[in-house]
Amino acid sequence: MNRIFLLSLVVIAMAFHSIHLTAGKKSELTNASEVKEVVVYTTAENTSLRLTPTDTVSFVDFGQPLETQPCVFVDPGQTFQTFMGVGGALTDAAAETFAKLPKQKQDEILQQYYDPVKGIGYTVGRTNINSCDFSSYSYTYIKENDKDLTSFSIDRDRKYKIPLIKQAMTAAGGSLTLFVSPWSPPAFMKDNNDMLHGGKLLPAYAQSWANYYTKFIDAYQKDGIPIWGLSIQNEPMAKQTWESCIYTADEERDFIKNYLGPTMQKAGFGDKKIIAWDHNRDLIYQRASTILNDPEAAKYVWGIGFHWYEDWTGGGKIFDNVRRVHEAYPNTNLIFTEGCPERFNSQQLKDWKWGEVYGRSMINDINNGSVAWTDWNILLDEKGGPNHAGNFCFAPVHANTRTGELTYLNSFYYIGHVSKFFRPGAKRIISSSSRGQLLTTACINPDGKVAVVVMNQSDEKIPYRLWIKGRAAEVTSLPHSMQTLVID
Repeated sequence: MNRIFLLSLVVIAMAFHSIHLTAGKKSELTNASEVKEVVVYTTAENTSLRLTPTDTVSFVDFGQPLETQPCVFVDPGQTFQTFMGVGGALTDAAAETFAKLPKQKQDEILQQYYDPVKGIGYTVGRTNINSCDFSSYSYTYIKENDKDLTSFSIDRDRKYKIPLIKQAMTAAGGSLTLFVSPWSPPAFMKDNNDMLHGGKLLPAYAQSWANYYTKFIDAYQKDGIPIWGLSIQNEPMAKQTWESCIYTADEERDFIKNYLGPTMQKAGFGDKKIIAWDHNRDLIYQRASTILNDPEAAKYVWGIGFHWYEDWTGGGKIFDNVRRVHEAYPNTNLIFTEGCPERFNSQQLKDWKWGEVYGRSMINDINNGSVAWTDWNILLDEKGGPNHAGNFCFAPVHANTRTGELTYLNSFYYIGHVSKFFRPGAKRIISSSSRGQLLTTACINPDGKVAVVVMNQSDEKIPYRLWIKGRAAEVTSLPHSMQTLVID
C-alpha cells in the first residue's frame, strides 16, 4: 500500500509539473505577442538610404519621459479624418515625356509610382481639361465659336495622355481616384477673347461652359477612364501668361449653384466630387466661407482644394489657414491639389531642399485635416517641360528624352514615406513631437498597422523614443532625413 501510495504521489507531482511548464510557456507566448516590433524605413541626406529598411526596434516599458529625452508621442485611440491617398498629375507634359522613353523605362516609372509593394503606391491622379501651361500648345476640344459643343472630341488626348492614364490605372491595381481641372474655357467664352492672361467667363456662356465639364467626363468615361471628381477652375485668382481664368469668390459660388452643380446633377454626374478654390492657402478661408456659407452652393461642394505657391519654399507661415477651414467646416473635405518647386535648374536636381519642401507641406496639411495630397507633374523632361509658356518646373522624376536616363529627386522618396504607408481608408491619429526639429504625422491603416512619419529638418542626429501608452522604442533620426515607422 505504501509503495502504491508513493507512486501515486509521484504521478500527481509529475502531472502538476507538466501543467506548470505548459502554463509557463503559454504565459511567455502571451507576453511576447504583446511586444510590438517597429520597422524603420529611412531616407537621409549624404547617405544611400532611400526608403530603406534600416532598423527593427521593440517597445519596452518606459513610463514618464523626462524633458531631456526627445520623444514622439503617438495615440492610436484618437482618430481623425479618413485618408484617401497620395498621387500626382498626369499632364500633357508628363504624357509626352513618357511617350519618348524606351519601354523598359516606361515600365520602371509606372512600377515606381503606382505599385504599392515595389513602388510608392500612388492612388490619386489629376489631369487637365483643355490645355494648361504644361502642354506643348494651347488647345480646346471644340471648334471656335461652337457654343453648342457639337464638335466636342477628345481625339487629341488619345495620342499621349489617355494611354498614360490607362497604364497608370493598371499599374495601380486597376483604378485611380482621378479628378480633372480646367485652366481656361475656350477663348470665345471669355471677356478677353484669350485662353491666356486671365480674363473672365462671359455670363452668356456660363451654361455652355458647365455643359463642357459633363461632355469631358462623359467622353473620358466612355473611353474607359472613370472620373472621381473635378475642380471648377485651376487657380481662379491668378492672371497668368498661360491658360487662366479669374473668378471672385462670389462668381465661383454663383457658377456652382446656378450652373455647374445643377448641370452635373441633370447629366447623371451628381456622384462626382466638386472641388472649389483649387488655389493657394493665402485666400482659402475667404473663398471657403463665401461658398460654404451659401447652402445652395455648399450642397454641391465635396471639398476645398488648395496649392502651396503662396510660399512654395515651405516656410510654413500659413499652414494654419487650412486648419481654420477645417475648424469652421469640419464636414467639408480638404484636398491638396497641386504643388511643385518652380524655376527649373538642371544643376539643382540633387538639392536636398526639394524633399524637405514636400515633407513639411505633407505633414502639416495632413495634420490640419487634408484627406488627400496631390503633387503636380509626375514626370518632366531634362528641361523641366515641355511647357509652352516657359514656366519650367521640377518634378520628382525627370527623364532625359535623348538618353532615356531617369533622375529621381529626393522629393520622390519623401513623398513615398507617406504614399507607401498611408493607405486609402487610413485614419489619421495623434503624433506629437517634443522637439521642433522633428515634424511628425501618423495614421492607422485598414489592416491595423500604424505608420508614423518623422522628418528631421536639422543638421543634428537626434536619438528619440517612439512612445505609446507607457511603452517606448528607441530610434535614431539622421540629419535631414525622413523616416516612416511601421508598427505591426
